[in-house]
Amino acid sequence: MLGIIRLFIMAIFFILSTVYLLTYLIIRPFRRNNVKVVANTYGWFCRFLGLSYEVRGLENVKDHPVVYIGNHQNTYDIFTVSNAVRKNTVSMGKKSLKWAPFFGQVYWLSGNILIDRGNRTKAHGTIGQAAAKIKQKKISVWLFPEGTRSNGRGLLKFKLGAFYTANMAGVPLVPVVISTTHNQVKLNRWNNGKYIIEYLPEMAVDSDDKAEVRKVADAAHELMKNKLAELDKELAEVNGFTNK
Repeated sequence: MLGIIRLFIMAIFFILSTVYLLTYLIIRPFRRNNVKVVANTYGWFCRFLGLSYEVRGLENVKDHPVVYIGNHQNTYDIFTVSNAVRKNTVSMGKKSLKWAPFFGQVYWLSGNILIDRGNRTKAHGTIGQAAAKIKQKKISVWLFPEGTRSNGRGLLKFKLGAFYTANMAGVPLVPVVISTTHNQVKLNRWNNGKYIIEYLPEMAVDSDDKAEVRKVADAAHELMKNKLAELDKELAEVNGFTNK
């Protein structure tokens, strides 16, 4: 019964908040902090899911543009990852998102970058566009280097787009690890525990040579994988359950 009530309340509030955001963004389209406004709104939904969160590593968030790279887990990311988004940050998503009713328009009007994943040439050109946007507007970009949701499969191998973007823009990478939320949310459980967001130290991408970029990507993957395991172990004790 709790799960049904929770879903009903979330559906109502999601519709209302999306209508509010769409109205707000039609009046103020493509502003540099629009994504943060949207993230603050959707991040609040964690309360409905019975989730609390802790943010760590804010000393690694500097006052200059970066490329944030985070782990992409499941459909709840729209709520959980939203609490990790910093000001003056946009993300990159599939071009087809633009046509998703209501949410797609919110995503587009927020100023996020849309890419054509089915066209390698256009997608590569979008890396250049993202780098140019970082330099021109002095903003940061959030990317999921796994390229897809992991859905409980651990941290997947990284694609290189985020790393080339950082190199072209001349900005550092900031890895962001969100503890495992796969199977954490049980709709009929009132308290679904805590998750942790941790920003790791900046990493440089000094070369555009593919082999060198792959080395940086693998190093970032290893760093994030180890941190993810560390956070999950800690939370198993704090929450009193594991996400299985």
